[in-house]
Amino acid sequence: MHQSIRIVDACKDQSLTLEQCAYVLATVYHETNGTFKPVREAYWLDETWRKNNLRYYPWYGRGYVQITWKNNYVKAGEKLGLDLTTNPDVVLQEDIATKILVQGMKGGWFTGKRLCTFVNESSKDYKGARRVVNGTDKDELIASYARRYEESLLKTNYYGGFFGWMRSKLRKSTKTIGI
Repeated sequence: MHQSIRIVDACKDQSLTLEQCAYVLATVYHETNGTFKPVREAYWLDETWRKNNLRYYPWYGRGYVQITWKNNYVKAGEKLGLDLTTNPDVVLQEDIATKILVQGMKGGWFTGKRLCTFVNESSKDYKGARRVVNGTDKDELIASYARRYEESLLKTNYYGGFFGWMRSKLRKSTKTIGI
């Protein structure tokens, strides 16, 4: 299964809206340098470089959202009922990386800020949503990715069935009249 499909399915399983899922996908695209694979921080460099240059080694960024610091590995492990500290590389497994990504963004595990604070029924602040993972670093760039993913998800009928069809019709009609 392609990683993006797994991530979309996890978003749906966690009851994320289409717009929230779009932001999750945008985050993955950015944090993995477009690979859509769980990666190590500075994956193009070797372990010796990470050991000599990252003050939080061996708790450097891994996965889709690049969790760092031992306390974040402990917290994510406790939330998922897994040991992520004996071998932090388990965060690179797609199923674990996906759970950390989606549940972590939904629950505010990384910065204390939850995705629904910025992307919800009444607000779509993709730029502000960067605070869920990493302050304001590259916030406008990632927001631009989210807008593109939103359009793609709309075309794929994210919600499915009659509800999805009605939602897409409603969106088209409000765009037509300028709402």
